[in-house]
Amino acid sequence: MATPVELDVQLIGHTQFHAPADIDWETDTDGPSALLEFAGRACYETWDKPNPHTATNAAYLRHIMDVGHLAVLEHSSATMYLRGVSRSCAHEVMRHRMFSFSQLSQRYVPDDEARVIVPRSVQDNPDLEKLFLQAADVAHGAYTEILDSLNEELDEGASARVNAALRAKQARQAARAVLPNAAETRFVMSGNFRSWRHFIAMRATEHADPEIRRVAIACLVELQSIAPEVFEDFSITELRDKTQIATSPYVSDI
Repeated sequence: MATPVELDVQLIGHTQFHAPADIDWETDTDGPSALLEFAGRACYETWDKPNPHTATNAAYLRHIMDVGHLAVLEHSSATMYLRGVSRSCAHEVMRHRMFSFSQLSQRYVPDDEARVIVPRSVQDNPDLEKLFLQAADVAHGAYTEILDSLNEELDEGASARVNAALRAKQARQAARAVLPNAAETRFVMSGNFRSWRHFIAMRATEHADPEIRRVAIACLVELQSIAPEVFEDFSITELRDKTQIATSPYVSDI
């Protein structure tokens, strides 16, 4: 039977900041949020914080978003490792071209476990979930049969110039065509804070696909842990169907 898997998003890297020793300036936070404030103040060299209303890091960055000076947010970035994402959802995520992606290769890594992501609407109906997993089993069974047959054929017709690793890759690249959109993929996703805000604003709304919405909200939670000054304006709300959305009064227009 195909194995249902759940979303897993982990923050694996983010920007560090080291202020120049020869500049007399300090702020009330560190890391990526401090870098953004430094970058903004560098435009006018307002190291002495002449405006008391923007003296704190949070207030300064809020002002940056108020006036739409969003290019400043591009100086800090974060990297996530995402697992338990369907191939169909990953295709939608990767339409956001301002990010960098490194995705699991189906040509190189065989699909031995039939790990799939079951839509929440299907999970809510036991009969539909059973049908869904049966369909995934049929697809994976076809994948395994095609893969085994092609491996035999390629081995029998192999010349000395074609190594075993290449023959295995050739078999997998053909067999993967029958795997379902629900098949799990895993990937690394990196982007600057302006891009992350835009992604969350676009994909954590009620109108977004439920799976990509879960991805966006999981990423938001990780980002709020390292840069609350940049992402705390997003509030997460649970809807009547128990799914969640995230909204912000600011529009990140890229």
